[in-house]
Amino acid sequence: MKIAFSPCPNDTFVFHALVHGLVPGAPELDVTFADVDVTNTAALDGRFDLVKVSYAALPWLLDQYELLPCGGALGRGCGPLLLTAGGESPEDRRPGGPPGRATSGAGRADVTGATVAVPGDRTTAYLLFRLWAEQTGQVPGRIEVVPFHEIMPGVAAGRYDAGLVIHEARFTFGRYGLTSLVDLGEWWETDTGLPIPLGAILAKRSAVDAATATGWIRASVRAAWADPEASRAYVLAHAQEMEPDVVDQHIKLYVNDFTEDLGPDGHAAARALLHRAAAAGLVPPVTL
Repeated sequence: MKIAFSPCPNDTFVFHALVHGLVPGAPELDVTFADVDVTNTAALDGRFDLVKVSYAALPWLLDQYELLPCGGALGRGCGPLLLTAGGESPEDRRPGGPPGRATSGAGRADVTGATVAVPGDRTTAYLLFRLWAEQTGQVPGRIEVVPFHEIMPGVAAGRYDAGLVIHEARFTFGRYGLTSLVDLGEWWETDTGLPIPLGAILAKRSAVDAATATGWIRASVRAAWADPEASRAYVLAHAQEMEPDVVDQHIKLYVNDFTEDLGPDGHAAARALLHRAAAAGLVPPVTL
């Protein structure tokens, strides 16, 4: 059975037991490691039986895949950040702009006319950014899709006015001298009262029984929690030179109760994101 997920600590932690044959009754897996911006489009041809994608990509995938209620990434306080260099927002750095300042949360940052680097055009991060920009009446000058690991160095070097970051960048952006203009997760939670729906696990309808796959993945999540050290070497081997303390913060933030079961709030968050986006004409309509 073919499965694809990212090499990020939350995914390797969650899937360690399943991948290593530690879940009774689960099949042997052929694993592909790929960042979610890759799987969002790679899944379109149905090459994977189980796959981790962005919730924002679901409208293009639910015709052949079913959303599973576990194994994904949702939460609170874990949303994408919009960053800029130093303590200035993009408009501050334009000739004649106001004095430099730093803005966080869902404040009054303005990226109108700015060049913004994003980690993928079907990522939840970018969809949240588009919803926020529409609500605040902002029109970026140019969007550039950039590999995730190049965004913060690019913003720091001045190649982009701002960058949209995810994952462990929440813990490391200060090392690049960057400032958070907007915490889009905070904006989403304040606006909706719901958790942030980031990554989803899908099962191919023609190849996998969704209920059975849910059981495998839920067992893998529980095994990870029961013995966190069992997956330690596997997680660190794929953590892309991430320091152990950042790995621990990453897992703590992104592996939570919603990983075991979406529950009513998780499902409501997914529906709210996609229904809002469809109403704004940003994604095709979808029923969840």
